[in-house]
Formats: sequence, structure tokens, C-alpha cells
Amino acid sequence: MISAQDLVEKILARSTTDDCIVVVNDKTQANLRWANSTLTTNGVIQQRSVTVIAFVATSGSMASGAVTRTNVNESDIESLLSEATAAAKASGAAEDFAPLAKDVAFGNWSAPHTPTGPEVFSKFAPELGDMLRRSQSDSIELFGYAEHTHQTIWVGSKGGMRLRHDSPVGRVEMTGKSHGRSRSTWDGVETHDFTNVSVASIDKSIRQRLSWQEKKIDLPAGRYDTILPSGSVADIYVYMMWVAGARDAFEGQSVFSKTGGGTRVGEKLANVGLQLFSDPAHPTLGGSPFVSAAASSPFTSVFDNGQKQGRVDWIKDGVLQSLVQTRASAKLTSLPYTPLGDNLIMSVDGGSGSLADLVKKVDNGLLLTTLWYIRMVDPNTLLLTGLTRDGVYYVKNGEVQGATNNFRWNDSPVSALSRISHSGSSEWTQPREWAGDVTSMSVPPLVIKDFNMSTVSPGN
Repeated sequence: MISAQDLVEKILARSTTDDCIVVVNDKTQANLRWANSTLTTNGVIQQRSVTVIAFVATSGSMASGAVTRTNVNESDIESLLSEATAAAKASGAAEDFAPLAKDVAFGNWSAPHTPTGPEVFSKFAPELGDMLRRSQSDSIELFGYAEHTHQTIWVGSKGGMRLRHDSPVGRVEMTGKSHGRSRSTWDGVETHDFTNVSVASIDKSIRQRLSWQEKKIDLPAGRYDTILPSGSVADIYVYMMWVAGARDAFEGQSVFSKTGGGTRVGEKLANVGLQLFSDPAHPTLGGSPFVSAAASSPFTSVFDNGQKQGRVDWIKDGVLQSLVQTRASAKLTSLPYTPLGDNLIMSVDGGSGSLADLVKKVDNGLLLTTLWYIRMVDPNTLLLTGLTRDGVYYVKNGEVQGATNNFRWNDSPVSALSRISHSGSSEWTQPREWAGDVTSMSVPPLVIKDFNMSTVSPGN
């Protein structure tokens, strides 16, 4: 197969438009899957996607058109360029136009993609095998998978962009069931290379939660002081970021719109010293130092390819500092250009300890495991709804008393910022609902006062 770099150069050499950007994404993935405490499949997947973006000058602006394909050969180059050029000419002047970056370089352009493979599981797989065997003897059924992905992206342009970034990341998802599948719980872990994954910790967590379910305590719907593990915190706050486009807020279409016009930037949202930021230089969850975009959206623009990506404070000391911007929307809103980064880091001043430590601080409330089926009810308040899953536990006097029923919940992550009563330490976590889509979040477990459990759910 032709190398990504050679493919980029050949496409650019044949382009006849005013400018052209080529984005090549090479991805390899190794995986293990198991069901009923037995390994079922394993393998390695290799994928490549190629996007050609043609730019055609118009009066004082530019039009753009993009085409994305997989498994591109050299013989496909002419048709790719032809389709992209036709799309650009048909689109008219772009609303998100901004001058294209020129002569920008990041990363080791010439180095090949380093594929991942089954060797990444050399430590994890034997420990997993031991856990599966122990679970069989204890009548616990385990279901789940482990996967490791190495993704390399190349961005090249006629104007001299030569950008490259690598992203190795892995995850484990494990569901444990017992007593004829009447009890169920879940655990998930994110990792770079599986060397730091503790199978013993996953095993301990699943067994402890299954044992908590020995006692059932039915509770009614209502508002409860609710302990959200970091994964659930990640689930609702990544959703918040997905609706944090500055243009939508400026035009009065989001929870971040200001009454009377403009945005809520500068408004205090949290009742604690909460920090929320993205930073490509983060020591654990580093991201790309440049913007790469195969398509334009309210959150990114093909015209912003190659722009520098630095730290952005979204919320600082509880105050909304920034909303997601393209350069075009920044001009419209008169706010700084703040692109959405690859990671999201949350912390609360003074927050410390683990999820277990938070349990000890709750006199009367609930401990969740995960959230799922998260959907938006009202964009003006960012009211979300969803279900609890895989174990809800009743907490009294700082101790888990037993399992209770599942709930449908209705609450807003923006409103919840003003109801934080306790916070643990930030940790790299895996959101359950968005697992696989979101891999670089470090957030703390939180206790949210008066979290709204709107109705009892009959599901297990």
C-alpha cells in the first residue's frame, strides 16, 4: 500500500484548484472480546480514510468542497480531485472562510505509522484469563472487550502545510452478572498502552458492587444528593461541550445565550472553584498541537486546518471563560478564537480522594454506576434525560446500605454546576455512554445536591 505521505504528495501535485488540503488518517486496532467468562474473538483491524478538500477563490472569499473515501489507491486520485473540485464550485462562497495557513509543520512527517498489535495485551491478557477462570468458579458471568487503537493523522496542503500527529489509546469495558443475571454491574478503564491497567482492581470493583446488590431497598422518584462516579460526570459534561458553540450562543440558540443578546461568557456558573480546560500539552492526556478538520461544522472549519491549538480555559474559578469557536465565528462574536481541543480536564479546588471517600461524606443519597440513553430535552437550559444502569445504591450515614431501583433522570449539567457539594480527585476516566467516541477526559467524581430522579425505571 502506498504510504500516507506519498499519497498526500501525489494528490497535491495533481491538484489544479487555488489550494488543496489532504487529510490521511491511518488507524490500526487490536482487540479482545469475551462473553460468559470465555474469550470469544480477537484480532487486528487496519483502516485508512482519505479526505481531499478543494478550495476555489471567489470574489474576496473562497469556496470549499470535500470528498472522503477509504481504501484509496493511486488510480483514484483523479476522481477524488474531480469530485472535490466540483463540490467546491457548486457550494459558493464559504460562510466560515478565513485565510488558510501556509508553510506550517508539526511532527515527524516522514516517519511511518507504527501499527498496534496483540503484543499490547502481553500483561493484560494473562491477568484477564485468571479473572475469567475465577469468575466461572464463583458463578459470575463476565462480558466485555479490550481494544487498543493507534491513529496517525497527516495533513498536507499546496500552501505548505505538513502536519502529523499520533494518538495511541486503549480501553477496557467489563460487565459482570450474577445470580441468574438478576444482578449486573460495570467497570471501565482508559489507558495508553495497558501497562497500567489493574485487572485486580476491576475484579474487586465488580465483586463489591454485585455483593451490594444482595440487599434491595426500593425508593421513590425524587431529588437526591447523588454521587456521580467520574465516568458519569464525563458523560454529561462532554454533552455540555458539544452544545458550547459560540455562534449558537451568540444567536440565542443555546444554554449559553445571554438574555437580551450575546453570550454568557463572564458569568459565574459554579458554586465552587471549578476549572474546565483543554490543553494539548497535558502531561497524561496530551493532544494534537494543531487543528485538523475534514469537514466544517459549528465547532470546526476546514479553513482552520493547521492553526495552532493551545490551552483553552472553558470555565475558570467557576466562571464561563470561553465557548467553542472557529476563526469565522470568533470574528462574528468578537470573542477570542478558541478551538475545541482533543481533551477535557476538570478539577474542583480542594477536591480530593476517591469515589469511596465521597460515599463517606453523604448522609442520605444515591451512588450511581453509569448513565445511558442520554438525550437532550430542552436546549435553552440543556435539560438532559436518561436512565441509570448497572446498579444504583442507597447511601446512608456514609455507607452503602444496598441496591435500589433504577431511575429515569432529568437534570441539566449547567444547573448542576451550582449544586456541587463534594468533589474527589480528578482521574482519567471513561464515559460509558460515549465510550470509544471520547477518550481523553480527566474529571473528578462529584456529589450533586438534589439531582432529579424523575421516575422509577423498571429496568435492571
